[in-house]
Amino acid sequence: MDEIVFGERDPKLTYKTRIGAYVVVPDAAQKQILVVEPPNHSYLLPGGGIEPGESDVETIVRELIEEVGGTMQITDYLGRASEYFYSTWRKQAYYHPAHFYAGTGLVKTQAPLEGDFNQIKWMPLEEAAAALKRPTHRWALAKWRQQHHC
Repeated sequence: MDEIVFGERDPKLTYKTRIGAYVVVPDAAQKQILVVEPPNHSYLLPGGGIEPGESDVETIVRELIEEVGGTMQITDYLGRASEYFYSTWRKQAYYHPAHFYAGTGLVKTQAPLEGDFNQIKWMPLEEAAAALKRPTHRWALAKWRQQHHC
């Protein structure tokens, strides 16, 4: 499977590689998806950096507990996409390859382990397609919508 790459590598910058795994979490009607809003007020898919020894799916399971306080069935692998970007928040250039999945049946089982650090909200598909900060996340949502005819 070919990798989609967003952004361009600037040869003047030193990039830190941060591999991630993220999930498209639709509601039962497939009209909205769950998004995470960190303190910088951007919107992202649930997920995050893969820790040493974790698989993609293990990362998503951990991140869902941390960010959402829930679990779900991972059903589809959407693909891999990468991005070169500069984080003004962290003052660091990143190369961020990520694996994207989709799932169903989100069940809230506890309070998020991260507390209220992130805000979690349901967002209509069209709004999310425009609001997701990372182009890789918008790509994953578009791929999911194409597969599910949404």
